[in-house]
Amino acid sequence: MLTQTPKGTKDILPIESYKWQYVESQIAKVCANFGYKEIRTPVFEHTELFQRGVGDTTDIVQKEMYTFLDKGNRSISLRPEGTAGVVRSYIENGMSSLPQPVKLYYIISAYRYEKMAKGRYREFHQFGVETFGSKGPSIDVEIISLIKQLFDSLGLKDVGLNINSIGCPICRKEYNQKLMDYFRPSLDKLCGLCNNRFERNPLRIIDCKEEKCKTITAGAPAILDNLCEECSTHFEGLKKGLDNLGIVYNVDKNIVRGLDYYTKTVFEFISENVGTQGTICGGGRYDGLVQACGGPSTPAVGFAIGIERLLMEMESQGVPIPPQKEIEIYIATIGETSDTYAEKLIYDLRKRQIPAEKDLLQKSLKAQMKYADKLGAKYTVVLGDDEVKNNRAVLKNMKNGEQAEIALDNIHDEIINRR
Repeated sequence: MLTQTPKGTKDILPIESYKWQYVESQIAKVCANFGYKEIRTPVFEHTELFQRGVGDTTDIVQKEMYTFLDKGNRSISLRPEGTAGVVRSYIENGMSSLPQPVKLYYIISAYRYEKMAKGRYREFHQFGVETFGSKGPSIDVEIISLIKQLFDSLGLKDVGLNINSIGCPICRKEYNQKLMDYFRPSLDKLCGLCNNRFERNPLRIIDCKEEKCKTITAGAPAILDNLCEECSTHFEGLKKGLDNLGIVYNVDKNIVRGLDYYTKTVFEFISENVGTQGTICGGGRYDGLVQACGGPSTPAVGFAIGIERLLMEMESQGVPIPPQKEIEIYIATIGETSDTYAEKLIYDLRKRQIPAEKDLLQKSLKAQMKYADKLGAKYTVVLGDDEVKNNRAVLKNMKNGEQAEIALDNIHDEIINRR
């Protein structure tokens, strides 16, 4: 077992990690264009934060969190998502005193003990955005447009946007009563978890994945048909804003999201690709969460994208990812003098942003050239005592076999000029 990863985890090897680096670099560029700054929060938090922030009626808190007692007998949990930790940081660090809205993004690992599935792990990675201080629909439109621009920059197609509103505490109180009236005759047919949710948060029943519950919830009243005037106006503003940007969407009355903190706007980006249909991104507004976690009343909105899921979608759609940066030159050496000279030459090349390699295992010249070929080096140079003494060597193009004699002290410019 010492040489195996724990179930639900995965090594990201160099053959794959460059793809992650590319996606993360695109995320950083798009976020910068929208004025979002990166935040980094701890991997673990006090368990109560997630109970309050995520919701103690959610599957995440009830079934999936990695929770333990630390040496001070405090209940600690690995983060199952990113929003609660960012909200805690917003409160603790007094960000409400900063110019509003406060715009933050993160790229994190998160942890949930859940069933394994394709593209789903118990340690997984999320890109998320959270913004605080703006209550109007314009910020909802902005973060949806950010996602759209990210997908466009990555070359993703066949991704549809679904939107809904789940109202506020005012209109949801009346709606919850309608849900309870609807579900009460079918309680004996619902799963145990949904029976538990019936009194505490009947809206969560709609999110149940059990087939027998999904059959019953299909005919439940829709929150969108029971919004108060403020929530209805907000939703109309969201639609108008998306229309103004030319972002196509579908109104889906069944979206409630799987977390208790959402209010008003909820949305999902869904793959329409036959091989990978499913949710790629989800988010929405959570105007009561900051206050619920002990901070001032603060409107907020955000989303999260699973990076594993995103990469899987890109692969399924055949989206090209720029290859890893190749070694531009391999310097093969014969003898101790040339090897010492090559060390300095390699160091200077790397300082000038030229990827370079040399032998580190005292291989034969033949073995060095084989290694250079396996590395995919564009050029090779063979150095012996004569080459070092005369400051001259032959630069060989490994792609087409062309050779040219060059001055060693000008090797940097020779390579740059051939790019």
